[in-house]
Amino acid sequence: MSRSLLKSSSIVGGFTLISRLLGFVREILLAATFGAGGGADAFFVALQIPNFGRRMFAEGAFSQAFVPVFTETKTTHPHAQAREMVAVVMGTLGGILALLTLIGCLASPVLVWMFASGFSADPAKQALAGGLLRWTFPYLMFISLTSLAGGVLNSYGRFAVPAFTPVILNLCLIASMYIDASSVYVLAYAVFAAGILQFVFQLPSLLKLDLLPVPRWGWRDSRVQRILKLMGPVLIGSSVAQVSLLLNSNLSTFIGDGAVSWLYYASRLMEFPVGIFSIAVGTAILPALSRQHVQKSPEAFSVTLDWGLRVMLLIGIPAAVGMILLAGPLVATMFARGKFGAEDVAMTTYALCAYGFGFMGFSLVKVLVPGFYARQETRAPVRYAVIGLVVGMCASVTLFVCSRYFEIRAAHVGLAASTSLTAWVNSLLLLRRLRRDGVYRPGAGWGGFGLQLLLANAAMGAVLLFWAGDLGAWLAMPTWVRALRLAELIAAAIVVYFGVLFALGLRPRDLRAGGRQAV
Repeated sequence: MSRSLLKSSSIVGGFTLISRLLGFVREILLAATFGAGGGADAFFVALQIPNFGRRMFAEGAFSQAFVPVFTETKTTHPHAQAREMVAVVMGTLGGILALLTLIGCLASPVLVWMFASGFSADPAKQALAGGLLRWTFPYLMFISLTSLAGGVLNSYGRFAVPAFTPVILNLCLIASMYIDASSVYVLAYAVFAAGILQFVFQLPSLLKLDLLPVPRWGWRDSRVQRILKLMGPVLIGSSVAQVSLLLNSNLSTFIGDGAVSWLYYASRLMEFPVGIFSIAVGTAILPALSRQHVQKSPEAFSVTLDWGLRVMLLIGIPAAVGMILLAGPLVATMFARGKFGAEDVAMTTYALCAYGFGFMGFSLVKVLVPGFYARQETRAPVRYAVIGLVVGMCASVTLFVCSRYFEIRAAHVGLAASTSLTAWVNSLLLLRRLRRDGVYRPGAGWGGFGLQLLLANAAMGAVLLFWAGDLGAWLAMPTWVRALRLAELIAAAIVVYFGVLFALGLRPRDLRAGGRQAV
């Protein structure tokens, strides 16, 4: 079981790595071409609004609700039933999303006002964001249908195609800047085209599985109603982190030009390891947990969660430590060129440090939430997510008001820190509930495993502190020297980290064994 999960996670993580690397190329070109000014701020807001819906709906509520129900259908019913379910869900989902897209495009000025209130002080920027949103909003419809297709493929163990699909968006955006770099509108056109191409790319794989029927409306279908019933609470739970991010984005529009972009670039760097490791593990374990729940195997269910947590901590903690200690070098190496100046580098660095402290909170949520949704338990995650959101929002508003009152230069950092707080509150409440209900019972050896991680991360952190240097020195280096120096630091950190773990007795077989022999 664990070997299969490791393979699945590796496939998802590998293709996601390709996507994230291309994403870095995309962000580097964006920063160099458009910098962190008003035009970039307008585009990022126009991109964040459909992305809010994508992460909340397509990758959040719909995915978490659809996969368990579809897995149960394909496991306990003939193939024809699974095919029929795809038809009614795709038809119903497509119809709802088409209507939502029409409303979103017509109401784009209102949406910009809601999500970027600070733009109202600059009518030109507000109008630009509204025009861009009319092209980016349809992305929500296409990416939601893409998520449906990906959920079906993942349920059949076909992880490669869905994991590769995000590469298409990056390729479209990169190509658009080579076609025309005179206006941010070209970026919005690229987002629109990418949405269509991502959905179409998955259709041949569905056809091979005989799961590409003619979509039909099925609002009253019992399976659709069941998914919708599950989606309601999940929608709230999945939206928590995104609501927090959008609140912070809205508040940042009052800080001035650049703040939206600084938070965006910092969050992109933070999301790199989240996308590679955290989402990969969460994506891989959800179908397994759903199957184990249907088969009434609570022991296997707990072992799968235990494995996911161990792998997440093994990879996630050093990623967070490295993100914080190498924040300046990372930002300088990736973005310090063209229209992205030293001030932009410093402000983005501060935001990345704040996000780095919440990295493990974000990551743990990706592993813990499937432990609830695989059992079709939605109320508890929603309650905890709302608690985390309220705490984070209170922190955001408080820190924002204080920064304005005391005229703090890097006011946007408090907004990033509040988002990290939201993630930590949510993840800890989820873990406590799984433990309390006996759904998750930690395997043997956690004490030794924790000590191994502590010592390895301490050694790695000491190396980075000693060799990293200050931000001014990094900005003085040529770009190629920065890249080489950063690669050397990351390589040294990896060697030290895994070298210490190996010296302390941790072996790959310990994780393949499901984590029960991790000491």
